[in-house]
Amino acid sequence: MKLQMIQDGRGKATGVFIPIKEWKQLKKQYSDLETLEYEEPTKEKVLQELKEAVIELSLIQKGKLNARSAKELLNEL
Repeated sequence: MKLQMIQDGRGKATGVFIPIKEWKQLKKQYSDLETLEYEEPTKEKVLQELKEAVIELSLIQKGKLNARSAKELLNEL
C-alpha cells in the first residue's frame, strides 16, 4: 500500500492520503470503513437544515424552547 503523509506548515503529520484504488480494496476487506466516507450534502438538505434552525431559533426567542449551552452544541458536532 502506498500511503502519503499530510503535514501541516510545521512538518507535523496531520493525516494520511490513501489512493482511491487501495481505499476501495480496504472497503471490500473491512465493511465498517464505508461509514467513514463523507458525503457532500445536497442543496436541498442544507436548505432544509437551515430552515429547521431558523424555526428552532424563533421558538427559543419566543420562550417555547430552551436554548442549549455552547458546550452542548459543540458536543453534538
